[in-house]
Amino acid sequence: MNTIVPLISSGVAGPLGVLHLPRFWLKVSLECHGKLASGYPGCGKGYDQMVLDALGLKREEVIEFIKSHRPTYPQFEAWITKQPGAKLDKLSIDKLNSAIRGYIHDDQTRKGILSANGIPDDSRAFRDAVNLNNLDDWKEFHEAELK
Repeated sequence: MNTIVPLISSGVAGPLGVLHLPRFWLKVSLECHGKLASGYPGCGKGYDQMVLDALGLKREEVIEFIKSHRPTYPQFEAWITKQPGAKLDKLSIDKLNSAIRGYIHDDQTRKGILSANGIPDDSRAFRDAVNLNNLDDWKEFHEAELK
């Protein structure tokens, strides 16, 4: 069975306006069906957990919903809006989105991603995790599907 590199960026938001949520949905959905590319966690400890915590969602309940209902992305967002205690107010979402945009990888991670992509670690190089992760995904996709 072919596996899929998740190419939805953490910098993408759905109708609720929550960055990374579409990528989270994709990764968990793929993992639940054995289709997530090796090396990608369905629900990891970084941005995934940041989103769950900020929205006041329970990790296992979210995973179980995706696994058992196989929702479209809009169906997933609709389910979130019905969860007791879900924090979907503008202030909570803005704070989360700011944290996602502002997250910076450590020097070793940045240098590794840039080097793997043949990009010099100079003043023009990305510093933020969203763009560095995009480079990493694109490289993984190229190696898996296009090389």
